[in-house]
Amino acid sequence: MRPRFLTRRAIQLALTANALRPPRGERAAIPAFFAGWLTGELAPHLLALTAADTAAHLARHGARSRSDRVALGLSALSAAGLGALVVNSQRARGKVEQALAEALGPRYIEDLSRPPDPNDLATPWGQLVFPFRMHSPDVRRDRNVAYAPGGKRFLMDIYRPKEPVEGRPVLLQIHGGAWMIDSKDHQGIPLMQHMAQRGWVCVAINYPLSPKARWPEHIVAIKRAVAWIRDNIAGYGGDPTFLAATGGSAGGHLAALLALTANDASLQPGFAEADTTIQACAPHYGVYDFAATSGSPASEYRLKTLLARYVVGKDPVEHLDEYIAASPLDRVNEKAPPFFVIHGENDTMVPVPEAREFVRRLRETSPNPVAYAELPGAQHAFDVFPSIRSAHVVRGVERFLEWAYLRSLAE
Repeated sequence: MRPRFLTRRAIQLALTANALRPPRGERAAIPAFFAGWLTGELAPHLLALTAADTAAHLARHGARSRSDRVALGLSALSAAGLGALVVNSQRARGKVEQALAEALGPRYIEDLSRPPDPNDLATPWGQLVFPFRMHSPDVRRDRNVAYAPGGKRFLMDIYRPKEPVEGRPVLLQIHGGAWMIDSKDHQGIPLMQHMAQRGWVCVAINYPLSPKARWPEHIVAIKRAVAWIRDNIAGYGGDPTFLAATGGSAGGHLAALLALTANDASLQPGFAEADTTIQACAPHYGVYDFAATSGSPASEYRLKTLLARYVVGKDPVEHLDEYIAASPLDRVNEKAPPFFVIHGENDTMVPVPEAREFVRRLRETSPNPVAYAELPGAQHAFDVFPSIRSAHVVRGVERFLEWAYLRSLAE
């Protein structure tokens, strides 16, 4: 039992160290993500487990052997590291609020219809005890509504208040997964549940996946979903005149591109007349440098190993214009709606300089506010389930979206 205790403590310390300081480099990105993602977001739970495991071992075996003493030292180091991860998670609240105040004005909260009270800003510990239980009795979910012909990749789920509503703002959630995997069922749920509880109508969509689907089928499908929302969402209590978009990773790329290509006829074959404008965008850890025009090694590696092989399927040198047309970084324009860009400081899948450059170009060009929150210690996909960090981000996104909605009503 004692060697096993030492092994458990060594593994936990290695995971904690990786979450605190993940290795850099393109080849280390995926292992560092998988090793650090859950550790970072479940740090309070792992801290409690470390303490319980250590206490149980001491009660049964004491600390008589050298192995025991080494394991206890590793436990102490793990506990310190996990405590640092908890502190970093709590810092998200301040970073999010600072980002909003800088972009929207220090008194923006006074303009909200329901300014946040202390409970809104506090960490919801009760909710975080069971982070994978994501259900609210106050939210109704209409499953598998078809927005276009073509089967399950053209289905959406609609989250809305259980009690009937009318004319409520709409949020479109676009899932990530490297344009190749996953579905509407696994991402953005904490945000959609929260927004639906606040009276919003939220729509989570599937879209065609690579390598079977080739670019630009993904964004075309999303624009078809927008057209469907404009025509039909009133029947679910939504306001078709206000639509915001969000999503993470590949979903962040698609949300940002949607915001920057309103009514682009080349991306709306057969429905060019449809209005595909959106009124606000809140991408999370998005891919913005699709064409690798920034010269970033991480962007170039992604272009060669993923996008050119599986998503677009064309030589990026010979067809560079097509990659640029798909790149939010290269599509920034003066018609961009308000943005709230959110990215993790420790993101190994999409390194944070990519988000910084996207924000810089947006702020140079767009007349609308661009908020940017760079979250201390956050890895990729930090918001998939409720955690300290994601809870504060969800509430900050709510404030941003509410501000954007009220602003649109006043215009």
